[in-house]
Amino acid sequence: MPDIFDKHLPSLARDMTGEGPRPFYRAMASGDGEALVEGVRVVMTACNDYLGLSGDPRVTAAAAKALDLYGASCSGSRLVCGTLPEHEELESRLAAFLGCDEAIVTTTGFQANLALTPLFGAADLVFSDMANHASLVDAIRLGAAGKRLYRHSDMEHLAAELSQADPGAGKAIVTDGLFSMEGDLCRLPELHALARRHGARLIVDGAHDIGLLGAGGRGVAEHFGLPEAVDLRTGTLSKCFGSIGGVLAGPADVIGYLRYTARPVIFSASMPPAALAAALAALEIIQAEPERRTRAFELAALLNEGLRELGFDTGESATPIVPVHIGDAGLCGRMWQEVLDEGVFTHAVVAPAVPHGQALIRLSLQATHTEEHLDRILDAFAAAGRRLGMIPGPAHAPGGAGASSGRTRTGTQAGAVAPRPSIGAQRGALGKQEVSVR
Repeated sequence: MPDIFDKHLPSLARDMTGEGPRPFYRAMASGDGEALVEGVRVVMTACNDYLGLSGDPRVTAAAAKALDLYGASCSGSRLVCGTLPEHEELESRLAAFLGCDEAIVTTTGFQANLALTPLFGAADLVFSDMANHASLVDAIRLGAAGKRLYRHSDMEHLAAELSQADPGAGKAIVTDGLFSMEGDLCRLPELHALARRHGARLIVDGAHDIGLLGAGGRGVAEHFGLPEAVDLRTGTLSKCFGSIGGVLAGPADVIGYLRYTARPVIFSASMPPAALAAALAALEIIQAEPERRTRAFELAALLNEGLRELGFDTGESATPIVPVHIGDAGLCGRMWQEVLDEGVFTHAVVAPAVPHGQALIRLSLQATHTEEHLDRILDAFAAAGRRLGMIPGPAHAPGGAGASSGRTRTGTQAGAVAPRPSIGAQRGALGKQEVSVR
């Protein structure tokens, strides 16, 4: 008789839980652009704390005060006994910040997207970018609507799918604002035009762009100068806001409907007090200190330039998410380990997060990173890439913070490698080039 527990890890997961590279589930403590990973201090480039607010003293003090006042948990759902005055304050301030009628907060960003499910009825069609986050994918699966996938940012493909759709169906186009793996932006002007032409609603997940993009940090709609283009926004408070939680913001009638129909809202314990207070404090800083956004983009431009000069492919990213395209998943795992041995912790991205054969190393920069951190990152990629034959130049022994895996290297190949210019020198070479978070 079959046993429902008789399941096996995918082969890649098995490979990465044995003696080889172990990019996943590593215990660590991080802050200010660095981390302590199993006793070794490294540069942290896998964290999404883009503005460096999770450890900001103003944010942590607010969280500590709320913890003392309310305790660790509300111990109930928003519907019953889990609503604090701070929930209502955060919702009101986020709605005003995003230029929406109303907002509702959820306990996680993933839940914010799952809360969309009641909107996707049996008579509806949802058009989804193939590169959308897993939480959007799951929200559409859980809904009753028909699903139409379009190739990543392929507006011709989307236009064709919309043209062939039942004109009597309710329609929604669902997309990430800033795609989390490759750091590229959705094509909002074209999406807006297609949505209006075909009578579709446009829903944008701003998990990675709210707080980061736009002059005021309001996300892709502000970045493109199209504040009215997005009909419904979702987002997370675990990235730019340095906390935990999710948000949906949009028309009052839609948010009101979801308050009473979205299962992640009415059947889940509410966002805890400390997280609420941290997000409120972070929102004040996001509005008061735009230089944090400018700093993150400036560092990203320098890192992109340095990696491309070394010979790496960083795709079309123009944001603090910088991908290094590898291709083969096994090679990606080895590259991840080699870079860690040089003292830099990165994010190895393999299927299903990206399509098979499109594995990459993902780096995300924080406003708290320094130019010294960037030098260490580039030196690590130069050394690791040469050892693996991914970029030109002779291999040489690791020169970073030490091998976290405990391995040692011998037999360094002979041959001098011209020293890489420091980030300071690169900054001079880039001159007065403007870095905009428009």
